[in-house]
Amino acid sequence: MAKIQTRYVCSSCGAQAAQELGRCPVCGAWGTYVEETIQKGTPTRKAVVMSDNAPINIRDVQHAHLQRIDLHCEELNRVLGGGLVPGSMVLLGGEPGIGKSTLALQVVLNMGEQRTLYVSGEESVQQLRLRADRIASNAEQCQVVSETNLERILQHIEQTQPEIIVIDSIQTIQTEALEASAGSVSQVRECATRLLRCAKETNTPMIVIGHINKEGSIAGPKILEHIVDVVLQFEGDQHYMYRILRGQKNRFGSTSEIGIFEMMQNGLREVKNPSELLLTQAHQGLSGVAIASAIEGVRPLLIEVQALVSSAPYGIPQRSSTGFDTRRLNMLLAVLEKRVGFKLGAKDVFLNIAGGLRVTDPANDLAVIASVLSSSLDMPIDHQTCLTGEVGLSGEIRPVTRIEQRVLEAQKLGFKRIITPAFSAEGTRLTHARIQIIQVNKVEEAFRMLFSKTK
Repeated sequence: MAKIQTRYVCSSCGAQAAQELGRCPVCGAWGTYVEETIQKGTPTRKAVVMSDNAPINIRDVQHAHLQRIDLHCEELNRVLGGGLVPGSMVLLGGEPGIGKSTLALQVVLNMGEQRTLYVSGEESVQQLRLRADRIASNAEQCQVVSETNLERILQHIEQTQPEIIVIDSIQTIQTEALEASAGSVSQVRECATRLLRCAKETNTPMIVIGHINKEGSIAGPKILEHIVDVVLQFEGDQHYMYRILRGQKNRFGSTSEIGIFEMMQNGLREVKNPSELLLTQAHQGLSGVAIASAIEGVRPLLIEVQALVSSAPYGIPQRSSTGFDTRRLNMLLAVLEKRVGFKLGAKDVFLNIAGGLRVTDPANDLAVIASVLSSSLDMPIDHQTCLTGEVGLSGEIRPVTRIEQRVLEAQKLGFKRIITPAFSAEGTRLTHARIQIIQVNKVEEAFRMLFSKTK
């Protein structure tokens, strides 16, 4: 007779304990231990079966050509590495209401003649029909079902024989083999493992939607991200229309690609050239605005950096940034004060990346300090000039990667000048560029080029 026991498992890292703990001793997270039920019985001895799978030399392994499935979405295909690999399992995470279910349903509706199965554990089939009508797409081979039981989901897969499967979401699926509730560590781990086995055995690609916690990571055990083949993160601010799809893990391609979408009334629209949409001409003649030539993934983007510097009326200066790391902003302000001599300690500094994007490229440093200084001096920057360069602690402009792509993107959008680090142009083929390239070594040189001719 199996004995029923309980244990406590950390939902963040999967560590186990005999009793509930307030703080996990392994990962340091607070309030993450949840109770789960286990059955402990007498293990049966199984005979060892000899396998024909023997180690071979890696040079004797034949190359296998991956026949990817075209999802009819250029941005999603780019992030996946060229398309969906048969038998792969893709985990799509993001904040509530960001557009995960819309993206997944839009993809399967646009697949045309391929049989697809959309399993929803959160919405009814009537709600899925309303969303499909809003997307304004028609697919004769798309079947939907509202189900949360894993065993019945596997039966539906066996009966319909789909070519693409969507599970929305993994936190709502539960199996009868475990007593724990849906969304617990054991349920998520067991359901994900059995779904992965189904995808590998039937050679059917599967897109699984996952929730995120308040820290922004995928909810559930960390092993969930290790089980799947691809982990995609859907980012963006709900108050803005742009969404960024990033690859955090990809066993079949690179994780440096990103996809950009625009949320509209009829679904998500692919943004082929985001630079033209992120830039506006309304800032001409206004101070505190600088254009940065950035790289997100492997795509060059021209983004608008806005800064506002004002006197601190309450005595304690504020430092606030949207779309940019606040700690890095504080470092750049310290460089301005120590190396350049501009006193900003008694002033409020507000920074904003236009369009709701969040950028992490260090090459945006030069544009950030230029916009801050432009607002502090109330002197506008020429709207036909863009900047790129990383700022060091000693005030030097450090080289950046992919300088040729940055320059050609600025040239394509009609800019006349670009300020770059001095050593970035070495070894690049920029002699044919029709844009003026101004090379600088120090922050002071960049400021001299930007503000010396400004009246």
